[in-house]
Amino acid sequence: MSIITSKLSHVRPVYLFAAAGVSCVVCIAALRNNNLHMVQLRSAVYAADKSDGDISGALTNLQHYVTSHMNTDLTPGGNTVYPPIQLKYTYERLQASAAAASTGNEQTYSDAQAYCEQQDSTDFSGRNRVPCIQEYVKSHGGAVPDAIPDSLYKFDFVSPIWSPDLAGWTLISTAVLALAGAGLLLFHRFVRRRR
Repeated sequence: MSIITSKLSHVRPVYLFAAAGVSCVVCIAALRNNNLHMVQLRSAVYAADKSDGDISGALTNLQHYVTSHMNTDLTPGGNTVYPPIQLKYTYERLQASAAAASTGNEQTYSDAQAYCEQQDSTDFSGRNRVPCIQEYVKSHGGAVPDAIPDSLYKFDFVSPIWSPDLAGWTLISTAVLALAGAGLLLFHRFVRRRR
């Protein structure tokens, strides 16, 4: 019997399996902690959106954390809304300010509608009046509000499969220890059969 074989025959596989079990428990706790911290950061984004706070900073913190830690999927349990982060209140505030800017143009719009109806009184569908109204409003100093794309206020960040944090390293150590334990167990059985 060689020196390596005699040394390995004294190591019990149960020790490696026990170490793998401890590493697995630490890994599960670290994965849970990653998820809980992501939930706190996501709540901070929602609070900043609702109170018109530092949305950019909160989103940046959330993005950095989610993209660099395992088990930080943004979609809550049964929620089917996609993308999962939607800045509803910010979007509503922008729409309200755009609407407020256009209410100052009500008289200009009324004048434009009357003018364009006189220009083409046979058009009942209004298809040709829309460009006429827009041109009239622009030429008379009115502002035509731009449509606000809602996709600019919806976000989703992807969590990595593996990350170099406590959860990631304990996941690797659990796998290595479990494989080493299984290999040592097979080695012990092979040595016993050869005797």
